[in-house]
Amino acid sequence: MASATVNVVRYTALLTGVFYGITHRRSLQKAHDEDVQQHAIHEREHLIAEAKEAWKRKTQGAKDGVVTDPEDPRFDLEKLIAKWESESK
Repeated sequence: MASATVNVVRYTALLTGVFYGITHRRSLQKAHDEDVQQHAIHEREHLIAEAKEAWKRKTQGAKDGVVTDPEDPRFDLEKLIAKWESESK
């Protein structure tokens, strides 16, 4: 049978390991949550940049006098084709 001192050391080591595991798990989870949050923020910024670029491309046609949006009532297919032909030359 083990002495009282050995049992105290065993249980102290066990409890220390359990508490270390809990704190280590919390720190890993916190780092993971921050990484996920940063990824979400970066993804939103990327989508906003894409939307701005698409808006620029859409409104750029209006500056030329050619509406490229087929849903727009001012859309003229002949003008759009003429613009594409002039760009390709």
